[in-house]
Amino acid sequence: MGRRELWREKLADSKGLPRVEAITEKMSKRWGSGTVVIPAPVEVDEIMKRVPRGKLITINEIRGLLAEKHGATIGCPLTTGIFARVAAEAAMEEAAEGKKRITPFWRILRSGGELNPKYPGGVEAQKRHLELEGHKVIQKSKKSFVENYKASLWQPGLSH
Repeated sequence: MGRRELWREKLADSKGLPRVEAITEKMSKRWGSGTVVIPAPVEVDEIMKRVPRGKLITINEIRGLLAEKHGATIGCPLTTGIFARVAAEAAMEEAAEGKKRITPFWRILRSGGELNPKYPGGVEAQKRHLELEGHKVIQKSKKSFVENYKASLWQPGLSH
């Protein structure tokens, strides 16, 4: 039995990505026509690293930035979400080794400002980080959201 691949290794392995492809007929029912960029994992991580303290971004905004960067119609929803999780897990590996400046994955929300239960430590860990940065997290049914998250959205062109 081989050794388990570290999350950082998964993050660094671009597997021939990024790639821009035509939106398939199956995808077009939901996403329309045009092209989709399948990003490299490090591209998703690079955007996540740039989100300043106190600011937030959603996966959909990350997808838009990736599409713009590659001249595609959309950023792939599936791989962008998966690679955000890989970046989060890689950040936790670094934190476990004592590194202080890690990818601030807790600042990346699902659409509508929802917290991501798939991040390390689940919703509770993400909530703790967000509250330390001044955000208020509220419950709606069984899901957690950042209250008034749109007011804290990061605009990459305006501030770094």
